[in-house]
Amino acid sequence: MEDKFIDIVKNKKARFNYEITDTFEAGIVLHGTEVKSLRQKACSIEQAYAYIKNGEVFITGMLISLYDMGNRFNHDPERERKLLLHKSQIKWLIGKIKEKGFTLVPLRLYFKNGKAKIELGLGRGKAQHDKRQTIQRRDLDRDMQREIKKYVR
Repeated sequence: MEDKFIDIVKNKKARFNYEITDTFEAGIVLHGTEVKSLRQKACSIEQAYAYIKNGEVFITGMLISLYDMGNRFNHDPERERKLLLHKSQIKWLIGKIKEKGFTLVPLRLYFKNGKAKIELGLGRGKAQHDKRQTIQRRDLDRDMQREIKKYVR
């Protein structure tokens, strides 16, 4: 069976602001109207981060807008949501997060076979000079691609 991925939203600044060492796929505990809002791509993970409390992983700062056709049972857009990971993964993450400077950053939110999933990155914050190097490398790559296109035609 082939997995079907439908991207909802990507956190473009995550790889710029953090040096990502490992990635994990986690399920999300959602209410009905939250899923419907996600299908409309009405969400943001730019300000979100995950943390571990009592052996469980939660994400905070993730905004899922209210569902347009929702009624009085509509969800709270800024509530904390529980993430579903294996116990062994959580124990490994606890050990890594205790190391200096590591944090859990959401990289993208997507549907996989009809289920909402989030890709978490274990990353360390970049210093300002590292960000400058990233920008410089990106500009050089862009210039090289332009030069290659000139000679290929």
